[in-house]
Amino acid sequence: MTETKENIFLFVPNIIGFARIILAIVSFYYMPTHCALACVCYITSALLDAVDGHAARFLNQSTKFGGMLDQLTDRAGTAGLMMILATFYPRYTFWFQLSMAIDITGHWIYLHTCTLQGKTSHKFINMAENPIMHVYYTNKTVLFLMCAGNEAFYAALYVMHFYTGPEVLGIGLFKLIALLTMPVAVVKAAISVLHAIVASLNLAIIDVNERAAISEKQKN
Repeated sequence: MTETKENIFLFVPNIIGFARIILAIVSFYYMPTHCALACVCYITSALLDAVDGHAARFLNQSTKFGGMLDQLTDRAGTAGLMMILATFYPRYTFWFQLSMAIDITGHWIYLHTCTLQGKTSHKFINMAENPIMHVYYTNKTVLFLMCAGNEAFYAALYVMHFYTGPEVLGIGLFKLIALLTMPVAVVKAAISVLHAIVASLNLAIIDVNERAAISEKQKN
């Protein structure tokens, strides 16, 4: 009886992930000139982020590839938006560069360290032990609002370049959304920095213990 190998790339959540990439690329292409079309593609790609997660759990098709694809698509999507914002608002290019660097490096080192931690039995620094961070990690509503608020801030800045929107309290709607969600984006960036610091400390723990193990073997 021949054994049938599963094709991870054809799992439903991963196919959704591929669709997210296509939508992100289309949104990048139209971002400089076609606001509405770019927004539809970008927002649809972002919303599918939740759909593929539910599909993975419902169909029992959670994979390491899918998790990495998800993260890379998120980071690439945000980076693409930051680049166009830097061209729309050149005075603030430095802050967009900094935000993009924090987002990419913070998530990358955190994910990489989590993967390595799973292969060892050392005691690590756990951010979830902090009462405030525990809410961030365990309360899905808080996590959703943080992520949505962060996306809303940059999306509002993008749309604001094309449209002011109806006035609310004497301020254009999209500018008001940007002002209200800016604190969320700042806090989200601060959490990413904290992720990077804690991940670096845990990575150092792995290094120290591995070097100690090698040194012990050499002595024996």
